[in-house]
Amino acid sequence: MAKKYQLIVVGGGPAGLTAGLYSARAGFTVLLIEKEVIGGQIANAERVDNYPGFPKGISGFELVQLIQQQAMNHGLETMSGEVTGLTSGYGNNMVSTTEGDFIAQAVIIAGGLQFRKLEVPGENEFMGRGVSYCATCDGPLFRDKTVAVIGGGDTALTDALSLSKFASLVKVIHRRNQLRASKVLQGKARADPKIEFIWDSVVTEVKGEKKVTDLMLKNTQSGTISLLAVDGVFVAIGLIPNTEYLRGVLPLDEWGY
Repeated sequence: MAKKYQLIVVGGGPAGLTAGLYSARAGFTVLLIEKEVIGGQIANAERVDNYPGFPKGISGFELVQLIQQQAMNHGLETMSGEVTGLTSGYGNNMVSTTEGDFIAQAVIIAGGLQFRKLEVPGENEFMGRGVSYCATCDGPLFRDKTVAVIGGGDTALTDALSLSKFASLVKVIHRRNQLRASKVLQGKARADPKIEFIWDSVVTEVKGEKKVTDLMLKNTQSGTISLLAVDGVFVAIGLIPNTEYLRGVLPLDEWGY
C-alpha cells in the first residue's frame, strides 16, 4: 500500500528544500524526492556571494548542507528516486517513482532544470572524457590545457572565468556575434588574457579517440567548416525543465514550463 504524506515536494534544490523546511516546521508530514544530488545545481557552485546571511560568501555545497540539515531537524524526510508520473486528485495525489508509489494531500513541483545538450555526434560518446556540463566540477582536470566553452550567456562566461584559473587557454564559442551575458561578466571575460572568442560558430561534431581532441565548427554566416583542437569542451547553452512526466497532467508551455 502506498505510504501517505500531507505534502510531497518533488525536487531537492534550494526551492524544494525551502518548501520542505517551511512545511515540516509547520508540523506537516513531508517527503522530498530528488533523483540526483540534494541541492541541485547550486551544490556545484564554487562560491555563492548573493545569498542573505553570508557576507563573506559560502560554497554551494556548504550552503546546501546547512539548508538540508535545518530542514531535517524539523522532520523533513528525503528520498532518492525519480518521479515518473503524477495522478492528480483533490487531496489524494498519487506520485509514482522509481522507488514506488506515494500519496499526498498536496504536491509541490520544484524539479528544477537540466543542462541542454548540443545534440551532435560525439557528445554522448565523450561525456566524462572531455565533454562536461560543470566547469566547477571538472575545471581542475584541465590544468594547463586548452578548453572550449559553448554559449554566450551568464553561465558560459562564468564557466570561462572559472576555467581560466586552470586552463592555459579558454575559447568561448558563440553562434552569434554578440554575447547575451551581463555587461559585468562580459567586461571580466574580455579583460582575461586567457579567454578568446570565436564568433558566429556552432559545434557540429565532437571528435577524438580515447578522449576529446577536436571540435568541428561551422560558421553560421559563411558555412565554412573548420577544426579546432581542444582538450575539453564545456557546454553552457541553457537549461530545460524536468517536467516531462507532467505532460497531460498540468498545462505546460511549448518549452515545458
